[in-house]
Amino acid sequence: MLTVSPGGDGNRDFTDSFVRIRPGTDRFLAAAVIRLLLERGEIRESILERTRNWPQFSRVITGRSLADLMAAGGVSQVDVEEVYSWYGAREPVATLMGWGLQRHRYGGENVRFINGLALLSGNVGCSGAGSYFNISSMRNFNRSWLAGGIGGERRALLLPCIGEEILRAQEPPVRMIWVSGCNVVNQAPDSRGVARAFAATEFKVVVDAFMNDTALMADLVLPCSLMLEKADLVGSFLHNYVNYARKVVEPPGQARSDFRILSELGRRLDPPVLLPTAEDFLRKTLDSPHLGISLEEIRRVGFVRAKRPEVAYSGLRFDHPDGKYHLPFDLHDEPQPPPGYPFRLLTLVRRESIHSQILPEEHEPPPRVWIGADNPAAADLDLRRDVFLVSPLGRLKVRVERARDLHPQVVLYRRGDWMRLGGGANQLVAAEITDMGDCAAFYSQHVRLEN
Repeated sequence: MLTVSPGGDGNRDFTDSFVRIRPGTDRFLAAAVIRLLLERGEIRESILERTRNWPQFSRVITGRSLADLMAAGGVSQVDVEEVYSWYGAREPVATLMGWGLQRHRYGGENVRFINGLALLSGNVGCSGAGSYFNISSMRNFNRSWLAGGIGGERRALLLPCIGEEILRAQEPPVRMIWVSGCNVVNQAPDSRGVARAFAATEFKVVVDAFMNDTALMADLVLPCSLMLEKADLVGSFLHNYVNYARKVVEPPGQARSDFRILSELGRRLDPPVLLPTAEDFLRKTLDSPHLGISLEEIRRVGFVRAKRPEVAYSGLRFDHPDGKYHLPFDLHDEPQPPPGYPFRLLTLVRRESIHSQILPEEHEPPPRVWIGADNPAAADLDLRRDVFLVSPLGRLKVRVERARDLHPQVVLYRRGDWMRLGGGANQLVAAEITDMGDCAAFYSQHVRLEN
């Protein structure tokens, strides 16, 4: 296995070869390897015939020297040749992109260039290869019933900027907030700004199983059951199986499923809104041409494989109207760090918890951050004194530890700990939108460490 990463992600023990890259610059490494494939005549004409924008894309690839591409990605000639040795081989290569790549300012461009490398090296449309970023866990379900409702106008607010969006909303202004399934004050960028928006809103309801940072802002907290406390249908992000998750234990106390909470609320409205039963919704969800299984059958066997092709894009036929793969035609430079904030803050997930679903007794304030041995801050900090992680939005007391192979421009923070217990990395992260998909550019935040 080849791992390309800024390091510190725990994959090194499972890796045959490791390339350390400057965070957020994967597109430049992919472009450098594509350039080698092009110069060495390794790109087949039969593949190019199934692409669109190849002339523009090839000009982007050849418009910068190999040295420039390597410098932008912070990699060496040896690194580029190592990646080339995998993609230039005749054996199929499966490309798995970790979640988080989209959290950079040019995350979409990173993904598109990596996909382009997989395609042009002959690793799309054949067994054992492919490029995997995310297979939507919902894509095999029938969701047409979600299009119903009680009518009326609706508006959408961007989650990456939710604090600003709530305060800016007019005609009418936001007077009530209902939060279900998201610790939004803790998990959205600019957590302090989100908290201010919640404080300025008249009534807040939070449906959650944890008294976290968002629940603390609520006027009413409704305790909900968790995954093992209710029956449900569960998709996957990496394969085409749908599973039936059985109820294992009863929910504690007054905890209720999200569905039951909404059903009970609907009955109390004037006029009442009566929802179908949970079983009705599960049956409708399974009524999909990709599944072909009844609720009774999936309960009995536990899972079903969706009726999808064994090999995606066989014959290099793609989902665009023209059936071709559309190559990107821009390669943007990575923004430089602002003065006084030299390090990139990577707020990666925790191995032992899901985002901020952490029991209060499992918090260990102050939060830990990691730096590499060659990080300039390693020599400048006095670890016998208090250390603070600082961004233009604020400062947070932290403990500093060393991480093997971590890039010298990175400070690593395992996200999810709560502000009320001394943590909360997102109070230091500005609300910035990525180049594609209106995602939050969490990993484009720059910081410093100081005593």
